[in-house]
Amino acid sequence: MRHFGFLTPEQRESLFELPPQAFDARTDRRTLAVALGATLYTPGTRSDYAARIGQLVQEGVASAVLCLEDAIPDDDVPDGERNVVHQLRSLHESAVETPQLFVRVRHPDQVPALVEELGPAAAVLTGFVFPKFTAAVAGGYLEALAEARATTSLPLYGMPVLETGEVLFSETRLPELLRLRELLSAAEDAVLAVRIGATDLCGLYGLRRGPDLTIWDLALVREALADIVNVFARDDCFTVTGAVWEHFTGSQRLFKPQLRQSPFGRPDLPGATELRYDLIRHDLDGLLREVVLDKATGILGKTVIHPSHVRPVHALYVVTSEELDDARTTLGMTGGGVTGNAGATRMIESRPHARWAAHTLRRASVFGALREDRTFVDLLHVDEGSA
Repeated sequence: MRHFGFLTPEQRESLFELPPQAFDARTDRRTLAVALGATLYTPGTRSDYAARIGQLVQEGVASAVLCLEDAIPDDDVPDGERNVVHQLRSLHESAVETPQLFVRVRHPDQVPALVEELGPAAAVLTGFVFPKFTAAVAGGYLEALAEARATTSLPLYGMPVLETGEVLFSETRLPELLRLRELLSAAEDAVLAVRIGATDLCGLYGLRRGPDLTIWDLALVREALADIVNVFARDDCFTVTGAVWEHFTGSQRLFKPQLRQSPFGRPDLPGATELRYDLIRHDLDGLLREVVLDKATGILGKTVIHPSHVRPVHALYVVTSEELDDARTTLGMTGGGVTGNAGATRMIESRPHARWAAHTLRRASVFGALREDRTFVDLLHVDEGSA
């Protein structure tokens, strides 16, 4: 799998100074976690999933979840389990290129049951998503994952979702997060990323953000997200992924659009102005702003519910030429010190910026780094498969 794999070689050469590199199940855990990008959730009852996977890959999907939890009604779980097994077997038999694939289960017992039903087809899985993950249930999920890894000899990963009152309510948050970090650290090599379930967190207080707002505008949830990053993203132990964007298109807007016109005023890109209009019309300007705020807070990765969300998210994960230059300069200053960047517009202080620089180069390895005259607008503007 490779991000922006739908680009032609000519397009890739034109856009990237460093092109995105391929990754697979053997890629190291931290890089694989960064490569998750926009993770597309699909109900486990989707009967044409295997047939659609090629189109999803063409649309840029590089990680995906078949959900047996909140995405389907309780009464549909048995049918969903059978369908997930059928779809994954079909993918295994067809040997087509697939994204990183996960199954979101409802309880730990589903993990060994699904692995047994899949047999050799378990090889198409990257792992499992564990919903409503708390210290009270962590042991069951982690034991089930360890059993699956031992049974299959596959590098299956777990992704816990933090979305319960224990991590939102102020009186329980820090003790719960610290206990969860202790439990997950003991199984660190099997945990790919820590996911945030913002819809459930909002639901605890009857909140729901509109397309004009980001998750960072909701103070109750913002405080929990900041603490989650504080506890889990330190020491590079875990990648923390961001909240789902719930909007498709056509919502009534109260505030001005959140995309400036200037990046799209490109005479060399006919249609760039119309691209900006389309992004706003589909409520994707709010998504783009939320991704920027996620990155600024230390979150990388996003839960998405529609393929149209994938390319905008990934376009913002690509490293700019300026970021690449600053990261290289920072890591080249092995003796410490302060300098200006190549354009004399920013300070680079080697020791405080060293971790940022290492993160940036890891991101560049999977999402690529743009040429100096290219921006995220070029990535959104390019037609799939065109010369």
